[in-house]
Amino acid sequence: MTANMYRVGDYVYFENSSSNPYLIRRIEELNKTANGNVEAKVVCLFRRRDISGNLNTLADSNAREFEEESKQPALSEQQKHQLKHRELFLSRQFESLPATHIRGKCNVTLLNETDVLAGYLEKEDCFFYSLVFDPVQKTLLADQGEIRVGSKYQAEIPDKLAEGESDNRIQEKLETKVWDPNNQLKDPQIDQFLVVARAVGTFARALDCSSSIRQPSLHMSAAAASRDITLFHAMDTLQKNSYDLAKAMSTLVPQGGPVLCRDEMEEWSASEAMLFEEALEKYGKDFNDIRQDFLPWKSLASVVQFYYMWKTTDRYIQQKRLKAAEADSKLKQVYIPTYTKPNPNQIMVPGSKPGMNGAAGFQKGLSCESCHTAQSPQWYAWGPPNMQCRLCASCWIYWKKYGGLKTPTQLEGAARGGSETGPRGHMTRQEVQGLSPFTRNEGRAKLLAKNRQTFILQTTKLTRIARRVCEDILQPRRAARRPYASINANAVKAECMIRLPKATKTPLKTRVVPRQSLANIVQDLAISAPLKLKASRGPPTPINRNQASQPRVGQSLLGKRGFDSASGVPYPANGRPYVSGMRSSSQTVIKRQKVNQGEAPNPVVFVATKDTRALRKHLTQSEMRRAARKPHILVRIKLPPPPPRSLAMPLLPSSTSEPIVLED
Repeated sequence: MTANMYRVGDYVYFENSSSNPYLIRRIEELNKTANGNVEAKVVCLFRRRDISGNLNTLADSNAREFEEESKQPALSEQQKHQLKHRELFLSRQFESLPATHIRGKCNVTLLNETDVLAGYLEKEDCFFYSLVFDPVQKTLLADQGEIRVGSKYQAEIPDKLAEGESDNRIQEKLETKVWDPNNQLKDPQIDQFLVVARAVGTFARALDCSSSIRQPSLHMSAAAASRDITLFHAMDTLQKNSYDLAKAMSTLVPQGGPVLCRDEMEEWSASEAMLFEEALEKYGKDFNDIRQDFLPWKSLASVVQFYYMWKTTDRYIQQKRLKAAEADSKLKQVYIPTYTKPNPNQIMVPGSKPGMNGAAGFQKGLSCESCHTAQSPQWYAWGPPNMQCRLCASCWIYWKKYGGLKTPTQLEGAARGGSETGPRGHMTRQEVQGLSPFTRNEGRAKLLAKNRQTFILQTTKLTRIARRVCEDILQPRRAARRPYASINANAVKAECMIRLPKATKTPLKTRVVPRQSLANIVQDLAISAPLKLKASRGPPTPINRNQASQPRVGQSLLGKRGFDSASGVPYPANGRPYVSGMRSSSQTVIKRQKVNQGEAPNPVVFVATKDTRALRKHLTQSEMRRAARKPHILVRIKLPPPPPRSLAMPLLPSSTSEPIVLED
């Protein structure tokens, strides 16, 4: 009964999704709606999985500093992993949630320097926080309510003086004397001087124009003059004048007029006091936020001093009574019965009704993703549906409460929602070129230096066997087409261990495909098309001024010319030539593209021979385009038949005896 009673100020679990971890909130108010339901106004607390990676790095550095300062005992890697699940981040964000979504209580405390971090792992439902998260600004700040307990907050006490030893310290530097109880004045004389100081203060307020507006009546002026600031000034005047009443009287009323002493209660206007009350209602006693958002023209000391003076007024007493009456009308506690409905992520036993999210389609023999156990009274679907991962009953409860798995796994990041990006789907072109055997050594070294990490995946014998035995689960053809989709290796391994004893003992018939070595392939390519490196050429030198004045066209990486520069004169889209020496206002000057060294193509060039260029002339335009779009298809060229040989003409003699006749 007591466990199901939830009161204001309790830290509780809220469930907003059947597959996601619980939300941790602090109950601020319990309100009853018009339809009879109970809503809880709560303060939001965030986990590490709810903030970005940059803020997680900042939280890690803050945790390392705390461990060094507090000299925490060494923790194992698994304990450090689980300790991150116990860390929360407080926020100033409020929200309203139905009270029926409460799933239990937890304990959240402010991390102290004297706390041992390993102690949080020994207690169930125990969390800590040390930083404040701003969901709007996306920042992490230290909590202002830090309890100053620890070695660095202790006072340094000097050694005790021995008997007869004199204190050589200068007392005036250590402290300031403001009152001497062993003075020559008697108590009635001091009281009479204080009455005179109040009267002088009342008269000074009557002479001051601003004070007469704020305290228009004599009673209000007398009440303001009777405040502590007037008494402190009178007693300080006696101390400075060596308790001589005549000198103190002349100091109270100098030649310029009576001295007026006012505290923060008189300095603040009525509108400023209203702003302070509004800010106090919103932020509580967070004076930094009150000054920053509501009263930036006031100093922090002025705000704090006004608060403690405001607590002595009737206004504070009235507000306190109103809040007490409002709190009496609100709910102080609510009873929420234990939630007993089955979770939709449960993997049902055969014969029962299937669960949601494809929970009934799970393979047998899979182990828990967290503790790798194969036996559990109840299993739960976890992670992406295509991965078919599951958790045992204890690990599922841990996941719901603490937002993580007991042991770190690669799939834990994939199960998180939204805040962190997924793995990259493919390698960049520079990474592929760096691993290519056709790249020269100098270029490969430059490219590999730019990559973040270079790795080689090498399959084991068991992996190659699992590809054949568990081909229906692995689906290698589908996995090859979607290399970015992750594969549940634990599920394949578990199923392979079950099927392997039942597999046939006869060796699989495989067809050996003869393949040439890489060196032979490179040698054949070098013979068919020799490798020549072309140096980069600069822009051509203009022959005449007209050529120099023509606008440049952006060149692509392969050096192709644009459509408008196919002829000598540039043409716009409508086909009309530009007038030389003139340019329309709408024409944009295209700058020459600067190719980045990392984005530059592979410096390997295949030079066409004379025969290759001659064969290109026999291809039509459509065949050339098809060959460029599909370079892997063999091009068949139909050569025209050779021209027929001409008949041999009889050779005429070089000279003849016949006469040559020239006709006009």
